[in-house]
Amino acid sequence: MNLLAIDWGSVGLKAAQLLLSLSILVVLHEFGHYITAKWFKCRVEKFYLFFDPWFSLFRKKVGETVYGIGWLPLGGYVKISGMIDESMDKEQMKQPAQPWEFRSKPAWQRLIIMLGGVTVNVLLAFLIFAMILFVWGERKTVNKSLTHGVWVTDSLMHEIGLRTGDHILGVNGKPVKYFGEIGSRILLSGGGSVSINRDGKDTMITIPEKIIGNLIAKKKSRAPLFYPRIPTIVGEFDKKDTSNAKKAGLQYWDKLLKADSLPLVFMDQFSSYIDTKKRQVVMLTIERGGKTMQLPVQIDSNGKTGMPFLEQKQYDSLGVYTIEHTKYGFFEAFPAGVAMTFTKLGDYIDQFKLIFRPSTEAYKGVGGFKSMGSIFAGNKWDWESFWQITAFFSIVLAFMNLLPIPGLDGGHVMFTLWEMITGRKPSDKFLEYAQIVGFVILIALMLYANGNDWFGWGRGR
Repeated sequence: MNLLAIDWGSVGLKAAQLLLSLSILVVLHEFGHYITAKWFKCRVEKFYLFFDPWFSLFRKKVGETVYGIGWLPLGGYVKISGMIDESMDKEQMKQPAQPWEFRSKPAWQRLIIMLGGVTVNVLLAFLIFAMILFVWGERKTVNKSLTHGVWVTDSLMHEIGLRTGDHILGVNGKPVKYFGEIGSRILLSGGGSVSINRDGKDTMITIPEKIIGNLIAKKKSRAPLFYPRIPTIVGEFDKKDTSNAKKAGLQYWDKLLKADSLPLVFMDQFSSYIDTKKRQVVMLTIERGGKTMQLPVQIDSNGKTGMPFLEQKQYDSLGVYTIEHTKYGFFEAFPAGVAMTFTKLGDYIDQFKLIFRPSTEAYKGVGGFKSMGSIFAGNKWDWESFWQITAFFSIVLAFMNLLPIPGLDGGHVMFTLWEMITGRKPSDKFLEYAQIVGFVILIALMLYANGNDWFGWGRGR
């Protein structure tokens, strides 16, 4: 890894967004346990953001509860008296049960306490999505409106037979209504097919079952698989822009006609051409205000000029594609937020199920904090994007915590439901051992996920 080539500003911005997002989610998840425990008059001994082995960054006791921030950012916890949890407080469990302890409460109350965190995460997703829809609305690019088809930006998509300029009609026989659905629909339908229109003719392309594994093995970034195919028109430069494109004299709304003697109608053609001209000067023929002129521009070592794209709404106004913008009133936003939450949850469950189908090799894509951080914007702090990702993470946190693994909320729920159904409560010793097993499983999964991020443990060589 070339440390000098890393954009540390971008890394720092992504890390800050990830830390803030996870802090919000962890605090509110634990608050769900805290408030339900207090509701049923359980004593809460500690409420922590992050874990605090050996020492804390901050701690303050208020009443019977110590509030604090740990130094190990792997989650958070509330320590409820009389509960076998992360603290593994065996001495307390040897004492007779007290009325304020978790273990002395009826099973139905313990079940509600254990579901408190997940419930808050789901409600939080409802609220965030509702407020996103209320403030920004919902923008979707209509797939059939793509005048020039798609721009295939990933080599694997090219290998399976897709080409820039294709109009993608459907996946596995189901029409694709919005452009943003194309990538996920293809990745989730390994072994299926994609129907396209190419040069006026409809045809079918088979999708390999191992497409996710192949994609992960090839890709070094999480860039989109497709863009809408767009004409080569210069976007608006930032005032502090020092790119070669700006130095060459290119201006906002300049339309590129040629690079050297090669006609360039679309941005993909321009990008492909200048990628072969690294560290060279290319003569651009442009149209500005109805006049044609030529400008020499230096291509950098990465095959780029730094030329910006137009904004999405501008391509919409040019008729390149159509953006469907739906606005929501305050009260309309809430049911729409609920619907969006369950749609996102369904999509995530579909992705999760692929991990347990070895033939798809989707397990290669299991990632940790690096993968999570890579989702955030690295060029600027985009609040709409930040809240979209945070709401999605809230759904993921709720779903993962419900998995029946000892140590997670789902493990506690599983044992409590067993007690409610059979009338037999698992012994403290059994719960203690189960907690240890669950802890080992979670640590192993965390090591695997983060190892996959950095070393590609599950991806082979």
